[in-house]
Amino acid sequence: MVKTLKSSVWLSALALSSVCAFGPAFAGEPAEHAPAAHEHGVKAPAVDPKALTLLKDMSETLAKANSLSFNVRRAFDEPAANGQPLIYTISSNVDLQRPDKLRIITPGDGPASEFYYDGKEMAVFLPSDNLLAVEIAPPKLDDMLEAAYTKAGIYFPFVDFIVADPYAAITEGLKSAFVMGKSKVVGGVETDIVAIASKDIQAQIWIGSEDKLPRQVWLNPVKGVEKPRSVIEFSNWKLNAPVTAEAFRPASAAKAARIKFAKPAGAEASSEK
Repeated sequence: MVKTLKSSVWLSALALSSVCAFGPAFAGEPAEHAPAAHEHGVKAPAVDPKALTLLKDMSETLAKANSLSFNVRRAFDEPAANGQPLIYTISSNVDLQRPDKLRIITPGDGPASEFYYDGKEMAVFLPSDNLLAVEIAPPKLDDMLEAAYTKAGIYFPFVDFIVADPYAAITEGLKSAFVMGKSKVVGGVETDIVAIASKDIQAQIWIGSEDKLPRQVWLNPVKGVEKPRSVIEFSNWKLNAPVTAEAFRPASAAKAARIKFAKPAGAEASSEK
């Protein structure tokens, strides 16, 4: 299940700050698509095998692709000083080449940022300040994502969809799953909607009926007083498209000032070039 983590301040355009929201059912879909307590005298399963099949088909489509390119847009709310929820939007272009390359370009809103991983190093470039942070990285994508969070608080809201085994990540701790129905208004294609929940997160996932790709995710934290909301939209999918090796290195940041690859409390600018 997609996790909720606090991001670092200086990399907030890339990280997942306290997100998560669970949207209402799509218009026109009756509530009886939720699992009933009893149907024809038989108790409905908490985890519907049909829902798991849709999640597995989606996960296999993502995992089997040698490369993935897509745009992800996330909208989330954070409370202002007066308690009013304020909506923020972040858009990123993502290029992934399995097993060990990742590029994420985030033009805004907020400070622009670029993240690179080439199987040997991970780097973050902040073009507005001309700052670059570089760190030796593990040789596997999943391990690199863990290291990026541990070292610098970097967390991507779509991480469960790009790891080696998306199905295992999405269904971890699963307590309920059911198929809500279909939609023709999300992502420009017909989608199947799956509702899932663990002890920490509730989610709805819109999955392309034909291409088996994620199109939208609504998230809601089960715990927490404020319960910040979040929606993640996927678009411009390209599978198995060629990407050059140079794309995964920050060539434009060659003359940038270096800073430590660290969480905000330990981030220090240095004169190292």
